[in-house]
Amino acid sequence: MLQIKNLTVYVEDKKIIDNLSLEIPDGEIHALMGKNGTGKSTLCKVIMHDPNYVIKSGQIIWHNQDLGQMDPTHIAREKVFLLNQSPLAIEGVTNAEMLRMSLSEIKNTQIGIFEFHQKMQEVCQKLGLPQSFIHREINVGMSGGERKKNELLHMWMLEPELILLDELDSGLDVDAIETVASSIKEYYEKYKPTILIVTHHAKILDLLNVQKVHIMNQGKISQSGDKSLAMKIENEGFAKTFDISGLEQNE
Repeated sequence: MLQIKNLTVYVEDKKIIDNLSLEIPDGEIHALMGKNGTGKSTLCKVIMHDPNYVIKSGQIIWHNQDLGQMDPTHIAREKVFLLNQSPLAIEGVTNAEMLRMSLSEIKNTQIGIFEFHQKMQEVCQKLGLPQSFIHREINVGMSGGERKKNELLHMWMLEPELILLDELDSGLDVDAIETVASSIKEYYEKYKPTILIVTHHAKILDLLNVQKVHIMNQGKISQSGDKSLAMKIENEGFAKTFDISGLEQNE
């Protein structure tokens, strides 16, 4: 399972995550919700070893390894994948070039060109992407919806076992959200990865059949429950759903 134990993280002199603990059993889908600025997206970046965030204490255990002690290359070899809310554009590097190199690093072996391109063609067809995306520069000149689909192309090719979805629904219309969620659900049913979703909206939780919801407040998990907890927040907001002052006092 993914085990985050007593994690405290700083950006310069500011504490962003405060003694956070979280467990996600293998093959389960959990969601992380909370008001803006509570550290939800930060947690995803810390797991991926973003150098702007410094772990002061705690552990991030995955496959019996502490991800907090690894560089991004070794984290990728542990089959960890982040789908950003705003995927970056990388000029001069194509999807095919990046994915083939990444797979070679992860598997520590050369990847056959024929099999690789055949799989890319199959995934593009599955996602409704033109074959031209194989040789397009990463996210360059793409719309928000195309970038999310392009990230899904990466997911299907890299076959991660731990997937972090940082505001998957950001910038997408209703139809696009359902398309993206449908692809992730299909991937989940085939490979049974462990998934952590960062979101503000309950709809995506229904689409992906999330098993557990965690509420983040003041840099730590303040409450956990099933999807009904997310629906209550969706209808009433955080202030009415929780006694925020009480949560902060308990923290």
